[in-house]
Amino acid sequence: MMQPISITSIASISALGSTPKEIWQNYLSENHFLSEKEVNGKPVFVGELSEENQQKILEVRKSDSKYKNLDDSVLFAIYVSREAIKNANWTSENNFGVNFGSSRGATALFEKYHQEFLETQKSSTLSSPTTTLGNISSWVAHDLQTSGPEISHSITCSTALHSLLNGVAWINSGMSARFLVGGSEAALTDFTIAQMQALKVYAKNKDAYPCKSFDLKKKQNTMVLGEGAAAICLEKGIVKNALATISGIGFATEILEHNTSISADATCFQKSMKMALGKISLEEIDIIVMHAPGTIKGDQSEVHAIKKVFGKKTPFLTTNKWKLGHTFGASGLLSLELGLLMLQQQKAIEVPFADKQIHPKKIKNVLINAVGFGGNAVSVLLSVN
Repeated sequence: MMQPISITSIASISALGSTPKEIWQNYLSENHFLSEKEVNGKPVFVGELSEENQQKILEVRKSDSKYKNLDDSVLFAIYVSREAIKNANWTSENNFGVNFGSSRGATALFEKYHQEFLETQKSSTLSSPTTTLGNISSWVAHDLQTSGPEISHSITCSTALHSLLNGVAWINSGMSARFLVGGSEAALTDFTIAQMQALKVYAKNKDAYPCKSFDLKKKQNTMVLGEGAAAICLEKGIVKNALATISGIGFATEILEHNTSISADATCFQKSMKMALGKISLEEIDIIVMHAPGTIKGDQSEVHAIKKVFGKKTPFLTTNKWKLGHTFGASGLLSLELGLLMLQQQKAIEVPFADKQIHPKKIKNVLINAVGFGGNAVSVLLSVN
């Protein structure tokens, strides 16, 4: 039996911004926040940090001489972690744990060092320590001066919600009362975008909305890659002034039929949602924040899974990838942030080009979905009194 766990703080940085006020205002807008960038000699859409927020990351880099050689994925994580623990009033004396994940890790640095090797047949001294996946949580723990456990991992696009699962498990075990969990991705590189284009999932259209996430009538794949990070503070029990309570978690993995796909009815999502819901009545779920990557099969299979679980009484459905892009390992917690904001503001956010839905009169329970290559699904249920 899972004990109640409170979310006492969240911080993020993405194409939507880096402050709760700015991010919520951008959610209220019907505009997307994708922009064109030249990649391999051609313009493509990406979800890039604004110049103002890129400056904030530069300030993190300058804050410690040891940070000058770190990848942006690490700097993004340090930035949101500083903000999260500040908002939660945590200090290093709390000895909280740290679990940060990333799907790709130090992509830009790895590509840079590999190119240097091809040209010189020599490797830079720092090429190994700055590109290992474990250096994200290690540097976050260093920056915050916590001596609690530190964990890094990659479980593709459900990485951030797997970080949350790990934090919940540590707290439930009694081994830690507090855990900082997050996901970070800085993968807007030529090679990474070329990989997505090779899969034939990347957006090519020049429509008003380049990414048609949750458009079930689209005739082509429209995934757009974004960058960003998010971190949340987890605390044992029902904490006063908590943003929300984690009232259910679920996870499942499908047997692979293809390297990138999940089944037509996303059986992994069916299992993870049912596990997260537990004994709660289906009618009590007000909103589902979908993974919905903007691909034809990915979006449709998730909707099919939701209908299999909920039948005709489907909750209000929404997603955010049409606004900020698919941030891979960070995406699950950025979706969770949208869920928290809707709980706080008591307003459902629509996808402007999707079919209209009836808005819930009151928002008390929001389900968050994420899944990655290989069918690694996670569902998290957020609740407020």
